[in-house]
Amino acid sequence: MAEVFVVGSINQDFVLQVERRPEPGETVTDAELALFPGGKGANQAIAAARLEAEVAILGRVGEDTFGAGLVKNLRDNNVDTSHVEAIRETPTGSAFITVTPDGENAIVVSPGANRRFGADEVEAAAGELREARVLVAQLEVQVEAVEAAAHIVSSNGGRFLFNTAPPRDVSEELLQLCDPLVVNQHEAAFLLGDDIRNPEETARKLLDLGPSSVVVTLGAAGVVLAAGDSTRRFSAPEVEAVDTTGAGDAFVGALAAKLAADTPLEEAVPYAVLAGAFAVTRSGAQGSLPSPDDVEKLSGAGPAR
Repeated sequence: MAEVFVVGSINQDFVLQVERRPEPGETVTDAELALFPGGKGANQAIAAARLEAEVAILGRVGEDTFGAGLVKNLRDNNVDTSHVEAIRETPTGSAFITVTPDGENAIVVSPGANRRFGADEVEAAAGELREARVLVAQLEVQVEAVEAAAHIVSSNGGRFLFNTAPPRDVSEELLQLCDPLVVNQHEAAFLLGDDIRNPEETARKLLDLGPSSVVVTLGAAGVVLAAGDSTRRFSAPEVEAVDTTGAGDAFVGALAAKLAADTPLEEAVPYAVLAGAFAVTRSGAQGSLPSPDDVEKLSGAGPAR
């Protein structure tokens, strides 16, 4: 049985390396195109598996060439795909990503088959979900699927790691099941209806929404962890950024792997910071995900603290 169970998206990524993004009505030429396997769910599942966790994923792909290749890629990366199905007459989800020379990305997603499963499909996997130590979910899939999985895992003593990306409206009841809630600055601002000025204060405000713990990721500035009466900032090592696309998913996958191994949250978070930092030094979401050795080597560059 999987110790980390992911309910999430499986996408084909189309990555364009551009000197700059076009203005409205403008065409920019000379972009370099590369295709990579992606989807937040798949990325986070592989990130956890690469760090030696036993991982399964529940998701959907289209009955097309992209879908078949993405499922094979998950299996090749030691992720259990027994709860992944191909849907007829619905394309595999796709993400269109522009990356500028400084490594920053902007993403547009066409969800396709990722929106074709809900609570009933989650119930079909209830047996495996009850055995999971950590459930990981994001919001590139239907909220009702996330809610169903969260209730199953939480009611059986598992931990719910919820990454509200991309930001969408969710219920207070769902937020109250999180331990932790993981958000970046954009997602935090969406949940609070306000811009971030002080990350520590933001983390405390998010904690007031009901989750047992909150992690706010700040890119190169590290992360803030709030739990109980404690709020801590963990800095990130300095690295040369190539592509930031996979950083958040590397962080979430590493955090899930450590929590599944019973690592305390305050120790799992700085480890995940290192995993996220490593990911920005490589191109592509999944191609950038680190092994345990990669994280260990990076820790010598000035570990998160």
